[in-house]
Amino acid sequence: IPLLRRALAMSKRPLLLFASPWTAPAWMKSNGDVRGKGTLKGKAGDKYHKTWANYFIKFLDEYAKRNVTFWAVTAQNEPLAGLFTPPQAPTIAFTAAQQRDFIARDLGPALARSPHRTRLLMLDDQRIHLPHWAKVVLGNATAARYVAGLAVHWYLDAIVPPGCSLEATHKLFPDHFLLYTEACTGFF
Repeated sequence: IPLLRRALAMSKRPLLLFASPWTAPAWMKSNGDVRGKGTLKGKAGDKYHKTWANYFIKFLDEYAKRNVTFWAVTAQNEPLAGLFTPPQAPTIAFTAAQQRDFIARDLGPALARSPHRTRLLMLDDQRIHLPHWAKVVLGNATAARYVAGLAVHWYLDAIVPPGCSLEATHKLFPDHFLLYTEACTGFF
């Protein structure tokens, strides 16, 4: 928080912050550990999913008490990496259908009921998953109304041309923006 405050104070323009979770607490995960492969226990609409959605709101509440607000949150950082990550990495695995249902039944309504005007971003994973992921999530009218845009990572961009992923997705869902949210040099 002190670093965020310093950055906000130094910026000549307003900074738009977004947050992206890596994992839920161990007691909420199918593998009983914050690390490694695991999903949220149960299914969308149940106590685990509602509680996880409320964690987002508590996070936003606590930062707001310290005068730090977030422009957006993502539903999950690299949800498919949760199926492939090393056992030490903290993550939650979501399929597109699981993320759709979590957004439609839990996270979207929780954000909408909250006092925060924080936007919701979906995917937050490699663009290789587009446009499929967008079709599954944004093809659902309930989930789509809660989602402002798609968060995309660039690590596998050399594999999939932008026309097949970004352009195709934009043509299907022109009212939802596409935003690169994670990248680094030297990945390969």
